[in-house]
Amino acid sequence: MYMYSLEHTNYLKKRKKEKRIITTFRILIIFIFLIIWELLARFNIINTFLFSSPSRIINTIIKLFNTKELFKHIGITLYELLISFSLASIVGIIIASILWRYEKLSKVVDPYITIINSLPKVALGPLIIIWVGASMNSIIVMALTISLFTTIINIYTGFINVDKNYIIMLKSFKASEFDIYRRVILPSNILNIFSTLKINISMSLIGVIMGELLVSKSGLGYLIMYGSQVFNLDLVISSIFILGIISYIMYLLVDKINILLKKKTNYL
Repeated sequence: MYMYSLEHTNYLKKRKKEKRIITTFRILIIFIFLIIWELLARFNIINTFLFSSPSRIINTIIKLFNTKELFKHIGITLYELLISFSLASIVGIIIASILWRYEKLSKVVDPYITIINSLPKVALGPLIIIWVGASMNSIIVMALTISLFTTIINIYTGFINVDKNYIIMLKSFKASEFDIYRRVILPSNILNIFSTLKINISMSLIGVIMGELLVSKSGLGYLIMYGSQVFNLDLVISSIFILGIISYIMYLLVDKINILLKKKTNYL
């Protein structure tokens, strides 16, 4: 049981109030946007064939649900997203750690990482399909090529920008490289790592959808491609709407883990 001063209690109350206000405004912005969109569609101010409307999107999602196609496509895209996001995050942190540990190696490979990261990933799509095959594997590889190198660059940059005074102090106490990494480098980069993970969600999702547009016969990317081919823009916009929800839920999960980790480290 923790006892807080009156000032600290008031500060916590103020923070909670600010969070409630921010959450309320976030929800209000979405509702206002949807209401205006629906009104513009109802009064024929916008062309619903081109721009759809919230009610038409809901009807499209209900139809997908009734035909038992909705969760099938969501499940496939979500599976590909989770695999690519997890691989990019774990492998990215490991490679960034290796580059931090071996400075000469980082100097050698740094320009190559930058060059690969700057390559247009859409142009690599056909090559990935030929190398890996027209399957789910090529979609995951496509997502990895987009998110992995961004993860490496962001996390490695955070590692090398840690205050050198902390490292010098630990070295004066004969600390090993692993101790420095565990007690200084990682704790100092928790915020940077979680910020990178949030970026990684969108990058992985972009890669998955790009891959599905090229090779998939299922998934939300496939629905977008199919809808555009048959000029069913309600299906296209509905799929994009679902993608936005998935991205936001994953963002909230990462943010929640970050908050819980902050509380744990503060109280231990």
